[in-house]
Amino acid sequence: MTSEFHRPVAFDRVGAHGLDVTVDATAAECAALAERMGIPGVHAVSCVFHLTRERHDAVAARGHLRAVVTQTCILSLEDFQHSVEEVFQVRFVPADQVSDDIDPQADDEIPVEGNVIDLGEAAAEQLGLALDPYPRMPGADVPEAETAAEPHPFAALAGLRRLN
Repeated sequence: MTSEFHRPVAFDRVGAHGLDVTVDATAAECAALAERMGIPGVHAVSCVFHLTRERHDAVAARGHLRAVVTQTCILSLEDFQHSVEEVFQVRFVPADQVSDDIDPQADDEIPVEGNVIDLGEAAAEQLGLALDPYPRMPGADVPEAETAAEPHPFAALAGLRRLN
């Protein structure tokens, strides 16, 4: 399956000194990413990658993601635009060599079929991870709790208990 933000790079392009690649999303790709992420808007996505060869069949990637998105504030329910910036590191490895070891300190491994890596999909995945799941618009405050105008239904019983 081809992702909404497809930027293929062949393993063979990554030489001994590495390879620097910048991927930028088009307006149509941003709209598709917004739909995928379930947010009102993605206005810009750019990611700079530095790729280095680890083995003949594995590539390490350091990335610097920058994006401008619109999310809905969980307090006011208003849409607001903000910037997302994330520095990350991942490894592209053959699908049959992905580690089963769950090590939170290890780089995430992205399985690859063949000898082509998809930097656009890697950037899209990192954008999804970088988005705040509970976005708050700057200046949004927690609404004050309303005081109950009516007494509790058992308040009258509490009064009877005092009489005994």
